[in-house]
Amino acid sequence: MEKILVAGATGTTGKKIIDLLNKSGKFTPVAMVRNESQQSQFKKENIETVMGDLSEDVSHTTKGIDRVIFAAGSGGKNVYDIDQEGAKRLIDASKKERIKKFVMLSSMGADNPQGELKEYLQAKQNADQYLDISGLTFTIVRPGTLNNEEGIGKIKLSHKLNERGEIPRWDVARTLVKSLDNEVAKNQSFEILRGETSVEEAVENFKVLS
Repeated sequence: MEKILVAGATGTTGKKIIDLLNKSGKFTPVAMVRNESQQSQFKKENIETVMGDLSEDVSHTTKGIDRVIFAAGSGGKNVYDIDQEGAKRLIDASKKERIKKFVMLSSMGADNPQGELKEYLQAKQNADQYLDISGLTFTIVRPGTLNNEEGIGKIKLSHKLNERGEIPRWDVARTLVKSLDNEVAKNQSFEILRGETSVEEAVENFKVLS
């Protein structure tokens, strides 16, 4: 099975991604953790970990990895070094190892940073643009506001939705995992919100249209 490196594995969304990958029967998750104390939660589930701090060199983290999901974030505390430069470091590491696909968790509004979240959205935009010109096969997923409600497995998806809204983290995680497929939204970005179409169907339909 292909090994999927998850940056941000200890976060709320990251843990859901790990769980989905672990149950997929198709992928083997590898959780990137910053320190040894974070390893125990994954070791209990027999999930492989790799030590890596996005504010430092992470070139070793992609060795033996097939695909990457970047779901890390600083929570607004260090958007430049983590959300922007940390993403760039992992993109460079992925290029070095020629990984098959890089799936980026971005944010709705990253295409036009403004408002009170302008600094965060600008960092996301810069990371997205860096990925776009990296030469890697990629997909950029831009959800609305994340919430902790139970996922329903249904979303609304388009290159540009032209509306604001929320989406459960579970459904974002499902979309990110589904986007690991090479042909899904290849080298494109899309926005997602809570909707009426199953994640699988929405992503597949976008693949057909793209």
